[in-house]
Amino acid sequence: MRRLVRSWALAGALLGWSATAAADDRPDAVPYRPTVSTPAALSAPHWLEGEFGGLIQRSRAGDDDGVRRESLPYALKYAFSEDWGVRIAGEALVQANADGSHEIGFGDTALIGKGRLEVDGASALGLEAGVLAPTARHGLETGSGKPDWLVNGIYSVDAAGWHGDVNLTGTRLGNRGAGRSRLQELGAVAVSRPIGERWTAEAEWSGTRQHGVGGTAQVLGAVSLALRRDLVLDVGALHGCNAATPTWQAFAGVTVVIGRVD
Repeated sequence: MRRLVRSWALAGALLGWSATAAADDRPDAVPYRPTVSTPAALSAPHWLEGEFGGLIQRSRAGDDDGVRRESLPYALKYAFSEDWGVRIAGEALVQANADGSHEIGFGDTALIGKGRLEVDGASALGLEAGVLAPTARHGLETGSGKPDWLVNGIYSVDAAGWHGDVNLTGTRLGNRGAGRSRLQELGAVAVSRPIGERWTAEAEWSGTRQHGVGGTAQVLGAVSLALRRDLVLDVGALHGCNAATPTWQAFAGVTVVIGRVD
């Protein structure tokens, strides 16, 4: 699986490198990776943008389930204008091990529409709405196993050299499970700051809440490197803050402007 992760990231980097090598007029990439939250900004209008990466998760030491999960997340983004766009996201491949069992296959798939409203030159609001379709086999899904509908409110702001994103997401689960509420809430707060001309440091707190099941909480740290204006690499890790959250998650990936689509 680690070879697949490296190959996926390398393929994305090479795709971006070859695409940018022949053109200097491509727009800046707008990474949503690697944070859980997303910014209010959309990718450049009429340009297809892709995100590809690898994610490795390990459960807390001493857990009975001993879950280990590895996946290749992806996202394809397209904006019709500076204020309206869509994206499709999911996991191209998932490998999970729990209780001695081994599962491998495709993950769930999200289709999301997005709108943006500029507040002023330094801040903007965003609204996302969509569905997480249960395209994964049992044991590999990230959702409930049935269509999950979500709405995400976004506030993004730039101040004193920092960028911040706040996300509040409500998801109506298609399959809530016995004794659990149908509504799952997610909150995330991310901050980032440029380090020189090419590097960016990022930090985030995120967590979920659902009645009848333990809430999750995690912190993220990452760095990004802009190899070119339309090609950004990232690497980082997440640490779980309670027993309901995987102890460690490590990731690496790339955001690349693929090409113009009129």
